[in-house]
Amino acid sequence: MDIPGGDGVFFAGMMLLFGWLAFHYARRLATVARALRSGGRTTGVCVRIETEPYNRSDAQRYVFAFRAPDGREIEFEDLSTRAVRVGTEVTVAYDPAAPERTATVTGRGSGSPVAQYALLVAGCGLAAAAFAAVFVLTVI
Repeated sequence: MDIPGGDGVFFAGMMLLFGWLAFHYARRLATVARALRSGGRTTGVCVRIETEPYNRSDAQRYVFAFRAPDGREIEFEDLSTRAVRVGTEVTVAYDPAAPERTATVTGRGSGSPVAQYALLVAGCGLAAAAFAAVFVLTVI
């Protein structure tokens, strides 16, 4: 069943989705860069790994915790490798002015957080541009 204009709606939706994802990851990239520049570093630990309910995918969310200089326990979610397990100690970089918003896992065994988010921005940006090009070619 062919819906008139369905192709345009699909490509516009995908363009918006990947454009939003590129913007979201670009903001996170800026936050990570700020955390790395500010110099706050401490030891944190992986406190839990959450999986999709009903095992619908193999995606996992890694949640880490660290203690800020003022004594607060701060939890945050970040990208990680499958080598990280609950209880694994990691190095956490953060901006002391806003540790709950800027914390990121860095250091040995985690990969470069800047490279990870830069690849996500580039990939989502390219996907948005590709869907925009197809949208323009199919609708016009």
